[in-house]
Amino acid sequence: MLPVRGRNGRAVRLARILGTRTAWTPVGDGEFFCPGCGGDRNYQRLTGRRRFTVLGVPLLPRGAAGPVVECAACTGRFGTDALDHPTTTRFSAILRDAVHTVALAVLSAGGTSSRTVLETAAAAVRAAGFAECTEEQLAALVDALAADTGRVYEDQPCAPGLTIELHEALDPLAPHLAPAGREAVLLQAARIALADGPYTPAERDVLATVGAALTICADDIGRLLAAAARTPS
Repeated sequence: MLPVRGRNGRAVRLARILGTRTAWTPVGDGEFFCPGCGGDRNYQRLTGRRRFTVLGVPLLPRGAAGPVVECAACTGRFGTDALDHPTTTRFSAILRDAVHTVALAVLSAGGTSSRTVLETAAAAVRAAGFAECTEEQLAALVDALAADTGRVYEDQPCAPGLTIELHEALDPLAPHLAPAGREAVLLQAARIALADGPYTPAERDVLATVGAALTICADDIGRLLAAAARTPS
């Protein structure tokens, strides 16, 4: 056992003499969602240069390090892919805009003649963050869409323009929602469509587009829409 301890001792002494050190340089900053803190924090973006050290003195260059993102609060360092996750504030805005767009799409497909439908849609939009949204505002927006050339969707398949708008609103959201969250957005849209009775073909088409934009497979879309239709309002 003594020889083993001797080898370990030599390794420890050698590690104290020889090593590497990284000198970090800030190259940017901003706000991000820190994986370590679990909330929005300020960060610095760092790049580094490694150097071989002897007795703690940096001598020979050993190449580049990073870039990394360093949290100003917990000082944790993360890969730059951490910046791909939206901040809580940004995520709330994306979700709010997505729900608003989905509600307008369903109303455009099914019409705004039912007060119950408008109330259901307005409640969903308010819950998502547009606290001042009213039934009258939604109806006016749908009328404005219908008055725009080529934008009348009621009783028609989901038009290309509406499909693009739904994807623009939902594509940034889908990667940051768990499967249950994506399903909740689709079910919320289904409840708006069902507020005045069974789905119309146009509503089903819009809901299928919503589900596809949320990366929900076709079988699951059908299952969720069927389950929503069986659930008493």
